Amino acid sequence: MGYKSTDALMRHLRESGIQISGSKEKRQLINTGYFHGYKGYRFFNHSGIRLPFTSYREVYATIQYDSQLKTLLYGKMMFIETAIKSIALECIMSACNSENIQVMFDKVVSSYTNAPAHATEKQKIALQQNKLNLQNTIQSNLAQAYKASNPQITHFYHNANHTNVPLWALFEILTMGDFGCLLSRLTFQVRDDISRKIGIDTLGNNDTNRELVYKYIYTLKDLRNAIAHNAVVFDTRFRKIDPTHAMKTCLQHEIGLPYVNFKTIGDYVILMCYYLKRLELPKSEINAFIRDFEKIVEDYRKSVNRNVAAKVIHPDLPSRIAILKKFL
Repeated sequence: MGYKSTDALMRHLRESGIQISGSKEKRQLINTGYFHGYKGYRFFNHSGIRLPFTSYREVYATIQYDSQLKTLLYGKMMFIETAIKSIALECIMSACNSENIQVMFDKVVSSYTNAPAHATEKQKIALQQNKLNLQNTIQSNLAQAYKASNPQITHFYHNANHTNVPLWALFEILTMGDFGCLLSRLTFQVRDDISRKIGIDTLGNNDTNRELVYKYIYTLKDLRNAIAHNAVVFDTRFRKIDPTHAMKTCLQHEIGLPYVNFKTIGDYVILMCYYLKRLELPKSEINAFIRDFEKIVEDYRKSVNRNVAAKVIHPDLPSRIAILKKFL
């Protein structure tokens, strides 16, 4: 399709079975964009599952639904990220008895020399390579922050009283993905300590290698990045990780869910609530968060035809939310 004016795009939509007319809907189309809006929201998860819209009103309602979800999730996501970083930082500095980045690498990052006794030569080499890769990632983060004149970093390089950037300043600039990578490179003992401080039941959930502490961060990272970049979230097309057996078992065992797959936005809300409870956010605040989510979903259900609602809103969402509330 070549260039089309807004009026021509409206005609094209009508010819495609999407009713659209009037100055209000024309303005909505202009503001949301034909390509970002209609073409971005006309399918669920992938282009093979088209949503059976019959009017632009339903398209716009879906865009608004997605926007409201992002607004709701953003604040709690920032809380979780900050809290987990703070807990991890405390555990790392306690194990190192230092806030020095190099001391962290020497003492609590897995490597060839501190590999578990049962590790093979190949595994030891892999651990060492992972450590070197992590060092490169952290140095790159510091270099980029310095180049951008980030005062949290330049302060330490420009001050004669400081010889290095401390760990706590590094944590301020780490992306959630790089933070997850750092967690995955820590020694078993430190990952175990962080897991316990968060409140993850590692024994009951078969988390023998203490992977949940970073696997869940990777899972939330995908959603966080989608929110930050204003990408579509309502259908979890941002999902990049397949949950491990331990990831499924943890939420099923502790919350009482029949299954977990992170193929619906509801599972991400459940994971966030799991963390909010473990981080001891007041129950009333978590319940308010859930009520807001339920209202957004219900308002959307009423704004589209039943065929669209059936594809977007999983039929067992109400029962899963009911189970979640009992867990809280």
